[in-house]
Amino acid sequence: MLVVEAALRSGSLITARLAAEAGREVFALPGSIHSPTARGCHRLIRKAPSWSSRRRTSRRTAHRGTGRRQPGAPPVAHQELLAALGFDPVDLDTLAARTGRDAGGLAAELLELELAQDIERLPGNRYQRLR
Repeated sequence: MLVVEAALRSGSLITARLAAEAGREVFALPGSIHSPTARGCHRLIRKAPSWSSRRRTSRRTAHRGTGRRQPGAPPVAHQELLAALGFDPVDLDTLAARTGRDAGGLAAELLELELAQDIERLPGNRYQRLR
């Protein structure tokens, strides 16, 4: 879900909260600090870390006992990319050369790993593995 404008007391914020509680990703665009219709977006951005940690906890709980994923472990689908990434900062072109995959698909997968806090995006469009 993407919230572009939302006042502090708006249906957009209610919908965003319900989407986050349901495990959906919620994105908000910041606006002018002087605009009342941007204040809700700013509140969403400030609350994002607490919402994402709640969502990550609920996903981890859902996987317990299934044998598919250990809590805190990256998904099996991302293991190849994480192995190619290593623990030193690396740019997208180097990753594409290491994996033989296209940059667009890698960028999407890197975003997923970044949102899951498995990697960190560094200045210069480089990425570093966190765990």
